Amino acid sequence: MSKNIFYEEEGDFKVGSVLADNNTSLQVEAPHGRRSKVKASVVLFRFEAPPLAGFMDAAQKVAAEIDIEFLWQCCGEAEFSYDALAREYFGHAPDPVEAAGVLLRLHGAPMYFYKKGRGRYKAAPKEALTAALAGIERRKRQALTKQSYIGQLTASRLPPEFTPVLNNLLYRPDKNSMEWKALEEASAALKTTPARLIERCGGIPSVHDYHLNRFLFEYFPRGTGFGAVPPVSEPIDLPLADAEAFSIDDAATTEIDDAFSLNALPGGNWRIGVHIAAPALGVAPGSPIDAIARERLSTVYYPGGKITMLPEGAIQRFTLAENHACPALSLYVEITPGLDVVSVSTRLEHVNIGANLRHDALEREFNEQTIAANTGNHRYARELRILWTFADKLARARRGAAGEVGLRPEYSFRVENNRVTIIQRRRGTPIDTVVSELMIFTNREWAAQLAKHAAAAIYRVQGNGKVRMSTVPAGHEGLGVEQYMWASSPLRRYVDLVNQRQLVALTRGEPAPGRAGDAALLSAMRDFELTYEAYAEFQRTMERYWCLRWLLQENRGTAAGRVIRDNLVRLDELPLVVRVPSLPVLDPATPVELVVADIDVLELALRCEFGGRLENQSASAAAPDQGTDSAISL
Repeated sequence: MSKNIFYEEEGDFKVGSVLADNNTSLQVEAPHGRRSKVKASVVLFRFEAPPLAGFMDAAQKVAAEIDIEFLWQCCGEAEFSYDALAREYFGHAPDPVEAAGVLLRLHGAPMYFYKKGRGRYKAAPKEALTAALAGIERRKRQALTKQSYIGQLTASRLPPEFTPVLNNLLYRPDKNSMEWKALEEASAALKTTPARLIERCGGIPSVHDYHLNRFLFEYFPRGTGFGAVPPVSEPIDLPLADAEAFSIDDAATTEIDDAFSLNALPGGNWRIGVHIAAPALGVAPGSPIDAIARERLSTVYYPGGKITMLPEGAIQRFTLAENHACPALSLYVEITPGLDVVSVSTRLEHVNIGANLRHDALEREFNEQTIAANTGNHRYARELRILWTFADKLARARRGAAGEVGLRPEYSFRVENNRVTIIQRRRGTPIDTVVSELMIFTNREWAAQLAKHAAAAIYRVQGNGKVRMSTVPAGHEGLGVEQYMWASSPLRRYVDLVNQRQLVALTRGEPAPGRAGDAALLSAMRDFELTYEAYAEFQRTMERYWCLRWLLQENRGTAAGRVIRDNLVRLDELPLVVRVPSLPVLDPATPVELVVADIDVLELALRCEFGGRLENQSASAAAPDQGTDSAISL
């Protein structure tokens, strides 16, 4: 009985001395002394000499000296056994070391030789071998290229090859790409993030554009332009209203959706007109411009810019611009001198827009003080006073006699020459009351009209604190109304445009373009909800960026704020909520001073430390948060 065997176990070749041969299995001792049971079927050959010590090293040396190309050329196309090939290669019957060397070489070159069974192989076809070798060569070149990329990145140089794929690397990386793997390895070596490393290499020349382009990459991959679109015709068969209307908007507003009018009626009653721009009269379902609006779903707002839902030509055709007769869908409300509603009606008409009033100028002449003193020389002073009186009654009826309390200010951002001005404006002013309450009233009434006639619509409902869109009319708990929808901003929101088409059809006595259960209606509703929230999140992101830029711009080392709860503080001058781990336990609304420790505009991070209480400030000006919070949280 031969005392040694050469065998294969779990893909590896091994040698051992035989302690016992049981025909189908053997008891074997390895050179290092470990004993094991080996099946006879895995034994490739048996031998007496040489000894096991140094056998595998000698076999590896033989294998290393075998020319694999020559070996492949020798074997032909037919399947063969290792010992036959070894005999042909060496020119004599191979000794155990030579036989083991050939086996090791065959087994270690799977591209050249396919294993067909125990000790049996078949040469790879020439085409397959050529392709495999080319693949190895390609991978070698890629490895060298990747190392070159890593070297350049760690030296703070951006490889030129990264430029065409930079947006993908920043916003949607292909993690199998060589560029990403190099970037990831270099970032790990430098203990930084890929975006930070790209910035260090000069790949992010503008942090502002980095945040903006992330959004554009996702939602406007083909750019924000509209291309060539057909002109929109204005309806000419509408009657002219006998009222002169005026709008109230922020100074930067160009998509003017709503305006108001007031007329005295015989007998002492008043007629209030709420006039909504009517793009539904010119943008037909399925038209090229409707397809654009359906894709965008809303105008996108952010500090220093906006991306409109409709092309400029369509906006100019239907915006309620001053000194023009504009097509409008009008809701007329007749009220008594005691502010009781007598009747409500809807009309399609042209409305003369007398003026586009702007918040900043109007609030100096129409505010709580001028109302209390019954003063004001404004052109629309009488109209504004009566509209406010009616709107105030509506607000009290919806929310109770206490009205709105604890409203936080709103902020507007003005960006010019890369500098930002953040303007704080108190909410709940008479102007706010007029606009918000008349819009709520209008959207409520039109929702009721469509619901009454079982016409399809996209409603906005709230229950258990959750706001959602629905094709079924239901209450809105937050507003205190039985049904509500968005129909007052059709130049800026697609659901408003959809709802306006339904209202136009109802007003004209025509079949509505959308029907309950329509797949197109449900799809538009679902897409709008998701897209509208994404746009809002982008706006919050850009406002957060400019808040941090403002702190840097103004060289603020400290910031005042008020405790919300736990370690959260709302800043006084900015719409920011910051987490302050060092904040001691303090009552909500406690005024505190924070030390600005670090600002990172790339990561949009603000780190603050507790600086102390501000004892000389009243805590009653702010109340603890309840419900949703529109401030930017960091």
